[in-house]
Amino acid sequence: MANVLTSKDKDYAQWYNDLVIKADLAENSAVRGSMVIKPYGYAIWEKMQAELDRMFKETGHVNAYFPLFIPKSFFSKEAAHVEGFAKECAVVTHYRLKNDENGKGVVVDPDAKLEEELIVRPTSETIIWDTYRKWIQSYRDLPLLINQWANVVRWEMRTRLFLRTAEFLWQEGHTAHATSKEAIEEAERMLGVYAEFLENFMAIPVLRGVKSESERFAGAVETYCVEALMQDGKALQAGTSHYLGQNFAKAFDVKFATKEGTNEFVWATSWGVSTRLIGALIMTHSDNNGLVLPPKLAPYQVVIVPIYRKDEEFEKVNATALEIQTTLRKAGISVHYDHRDTYKPGWKFNEYELKGVPVRIAIGPRDLEKNQVEMARRDTLEKSFVGIDALPNTVLEVLENMQKSLFDKALERTRQNTYSVDTWEAFQDAVKNRGGFIKAHWDGTAETEKIIKDKTKATIRCIELDAPDEEGLCVFSGKPSKRRVIFAKAY
Repeated sequence: MANVLTSKDKDYAQWYNDLVIKADLAENSAVRGSMVIKPYGYAIWEKMQAELDRMFKETGHVNAYFPLFIPKSFFSKEAAHVEGFAKECAVVTHYRLKNDENGKGVVVDPDAKLEEELIVRPTSETIIWDTYRKWIQSYRDLPLLINQWANVVRWEMRTRLFLRTAEFLWQEGHTAHATSKEAIEEAERMLGVYAEFLENFMAIPVLRGVKSESERFAGAVETYCVEALMQDGKALQAGTSHYLGQNFAKAFDVKFATKEGTNEFVWATSWGVSTRLIGALIMTHSDNNGLVLPPKLAPYQVVIVPIYRKDEEFEKVNATALEIQTTLRKAGISVHYDHRDTYKPGWKFNEYELKGVPVRIAIGPRDLEKNQVEMARRDTLEKSFVGIDALPNTVLEVLENMQKSLFDKALERTRQNTYSVDTWEAFQDAVKNRGGFIKAHWDGTAETEKIIKDKTKATIRCIELDAPDEEGLCVFSGKPSKRRVIFAKAY
């Protein structure tokens, strides 16, 4: 298994694809642009899902589930929304197949045409707001704080495993509020939840900001985002939270009786992250040896590999290995004990290095004599001998240190690759030759934004929430600008 990956320094895209496939995370399916998430990859998603779900519930949200199919007429009710998603929609037109005339295949039954075509869910605002009209009558029904875990379909032309697929898994929160202030606070609160999850669990530092008008979610008044920088200098939008104003409430006639006795349209938010976070995890921390997983999200934090030649040796090593597994689990550490006799220890070492298991413990007859194990740490590849009695505390300390170290390393890389430019020549050179987060003045017009994107493929990733006011001149047009924004090439 050694040296199975393309070097990320030579071909980053191929390195990424190699890693996803060979670390057994996912593979392409028979359906164009769709993927099969394999058990190890899905285990990472389950860890993410569990932590996010806990965080959502701690902020007062509950889970529900809404239909996969959405009547096509719903999309026509919110103009910006349909315009934003029209090119990506998959449409169901018939509900039955039949045998063809030759009896060798099947065809769509023309007599089974739907009265109204159905859209396969690209996002759920429309079907949810049609439902909320029935649920919301009074201020007593607000706020309504609901999340759903679901799959969505967006018919992407260019796909890449986890980062952009025709179907993907995600969560989408949809909330309703009595005032604009409450809705904005909710959108900002959920952005904070995403930032906390990315930084504290994924060990990925992020910038918090808002999108430019042309980059906003279709139908949103404001889109808040968290942006992360990958090792190749490209940005990745890691999560978004949208303040929808009253747009969807008006489109679906969702009103509530106020305390004062008037009828008002409710105020809304939506927010979501997806399995693209697994792509972010891979590209932020991994190396040419394989995955490097933050301990808090690793499917298992420790793997134990026994080393032996004879059955008698295995019996002794196995007994101690099982004791170590029990002791570590009692300390709150997730452990996998690989005692398969179909693979040699060296093969297993390479496998778990490729899969990014944070800590590997090897134990053989000589180790038993010394009451110790060999411990290897995935991020630094450092090895050391640890006394068995000291193992739980040592492993906990290593896991905590590794989690922090991964974040610090990513933070330093982000800082080193976040910088300012002031001229069009310097901007073009930065995009072409350096990458990273480029802070530059922009005149605020969609026209200039589009020209910059067309000429350089760099987009405005965000206008940072804490960006200071700074008078300057737009790098392209030379017109006045009040603050710098973040440009980058992005996934």
